[in-house]
Amino acid sequence: MAQMTVSFYGHVRQYHNLKKEIDAAISQVLDSGQYVLGPALRRFEEELAEYFSLKHAVGVNSGTDALWLAFMALGIGPGDEVITVANTFFATAEAIWIAGAKPVFVDTDPLTNNIDVTKIEQAITPRTKAIVPVHLYGQPADMTAVSRIARKHNLLVVEDCAQAIGAAGDSFKIGELSDAVCTSFIIQKNLGTFGDGGAVITNRDDVAERVRVLRNHGSVVRSVHSMGYNSRLDDLHAAILSVKLKHIDEWNDKRRQLAMAYTENLQDTSLKLPYEAPGYRHVYHLYVVETEPEKRSALLEFLQGAGIDAKCHYPIAIHQQEGYPWRQPADPAPSLPNTEANAAGCISLPMYPELTDAELQYTVDKIYQWEQTQG
Repeated sequence: MAQMTVSFYGHVRQYHNLKKEIDAAISQVLDSGQYVLGPALRRFEEELAEYFSLKHAVGVNSGTDALWLAFMALGIGPGDEVITVANTFFATAEAIWIAGAKPVFVDTDPLTNNIDVTKIEQAITPRTKAIVPVHLYGQPADMTAVSRIARKHNLLVVEDCAQAIGAAGDSFKIGELSDAVCTSFIIQKNLGTFGDGGAVITNRDDVAERVRVLRNHGSVVRSVHSMGYNSRLDDLHAAILSVKLKHIDEWNDKRRQLAMAYTENLQDTSLKLPYEAPGYRHVYHLYVVETEPEKRSALLEFLQGAGIDAKCHYPIAIHQQEGYPWRQPADPAPSLPNTEANAAGCISLPMYPELTDAELQYTVDKIYQWEQTQG
């Protein structure tokens, strides 16, 4: 079998497929002379809110800032605890810490790798202020259960949707059971721009108004300021995202088709394959398999040596990171066996709408070739 090169990301192919539309959108912004808080941003915010079927979308500098500013807008700060998971990108917990609150980690469901809703109530204390479920890899957490627990204990809910734009649950849409949805538009996401970007999407007028103030030096009227920051989604990025948003559903459909092909073709391997909850729309921002921890490095090296750019998301859980700044020496180590197992064995295979059938089949064939070496 001739060696191929299978990249992990498809954004260059995506740009070339949409080059005329994207270049025209960029030119329109450049010709307008309005590059910050201009009409392209307002248009994209309206389109994004409509896509989510929510009232407001507020564009900010990044997904990290989206979380942090949403926490601030909701009054989450020093002395508060926020329940979330540790098998996600560091920024989920980092934003809690930046807001002055403390992340409290609960374990994950071994099937979905999302928050284990049966563990949430055990973690609630008088200081608990919010729950932050992460829609990991593109599959929503069980928002019905999260919402029920939050209402019972009078807690806020902020959804980390950085990996799941266009996903849905069995009986709920993202955003309808929470106080705010936060997402990222960094280029690797299923809806990504050519740099950093993020947004807070919400039905709450007060949250949207507060985030708009916080993102722009405490100002919504020129030269009138209160406390705020510099965290705005630039119009160039917004224009690019407006073009891409029109294609997100077809791209997600393609991701689902590719995921089905991976799953069908990898059934006879020893790998643990992704699980899609019944009735859910998983959009497969990542297609993550799991192997035995002692074999992961060898499998990764084999695939990469064969020209397949496989990666790991996320190989070191947040509570295991050396830069875990909010844990006090007296704090007991959290018991997160499923989280740690996922971190130790996960491998992300190439997954993007522009991935070809030949590239997918080559990846599958190489996995079988590696398995044959394992006896």
